[in-house]
Amino acid sequence: MLRPRSICVIEDNPAIRRGLVDSLTFAGFSVIACADGASARRTLECAELDLVLLDVVLPGLDGIEYLTTLRTARPTLPVILVTARGAEEDRVRGLRNGADDYVVKPFSSTELIARVEAVLRRSPARPMDVRMMTFTGGRVEFERREIVFDDDRRELLTDRESALLVYLVRHHGRAIERAELLRGVWGVDPRGIDTRTIDMAVVRLREKLGQNGGDIVLTVRGKGYMLGQGVGIER
Repeated sequence: MLRPRSICVIEDNPAIRRGLVDSLTFAGFSVIACADGASARRTLECAELDLVLLDVVLPGLDGIEYLTTLRTARPTLPVILVTARGAEEDRVRGLRNGADDYVVKPFSSTELIARVEAVLRRSPARPMDVRMMTFTGGRVEFERREIVFDDDRRELLTDRESALLVYLVRHHGRAIERAELLRGVWGVDPRGIDTRTIDMAVVRLREKLGQNGGDIVLTVRGKGYMLGQGVGIER
C-alpha cells in the first residue's frame, strides 16, 4: 500500500493551523503541524515530506528568508506560502525565492486542496513525459532533476527550474509569453504579479546550463522565451 502524502503545516495561529490540518487530513494527507520556527526547522531537517505549507510570518522565523536555506537543503521539496490578503510584496518575494505557489488568507479548504494537488502533480514524484534533453556539451535528465555535462560535472535543478525547462520542451518551436509561464509553471494568476520573476528564474537556469545557456533558452524580444533549435528531446 502506498503511504499517504505527507505535508508539513507551519502556522502560528492556532485556529488557522487547526483548520489547515483538518482540511488536509480529511483530504487523505498525513499532516505534521508546527507552530514556530524552531519546531519547523527540526521537522524540515529530518521528516520525510512531500510538501510544506509555510506561513510568511512566524515567531522566530521569516518564512520567505528561510526559503533560501530550505531550497539549498531540500531543492525539490514543494513549498506553498500562506500570506495575508494584499501582501503582494510577500507573494512576489516568495516566488522569487523559490516558492511553488501561495494561498492568500482567508481561503477556502477547496482552494487549498486544489493548490496542494496542483503543486504535487508538478513534484519530483510525478512521472515525466519528457525523459531527457540533450544540448552541445551535456544533457538534462529530468527524472533526476540533473544537468550532466560531458566532462562529468553535474548541476542539480530545483523543482521549479526543471518544471520551467520541461514546459519549454513540451512547447518546443513556440515562443512562450511570461504570463503563460506564470500560469503553466508557477500555477498562479499573472495579473498583478511582476513578470521579472520569470526573468530571474531563466537567468538562474541559464547559469546552471553553462556557457551555452543563452543558446539553449532563447529570449524572444517582446514575447518571452523558447528553446533553441540545437537541443534534442528524448521521451
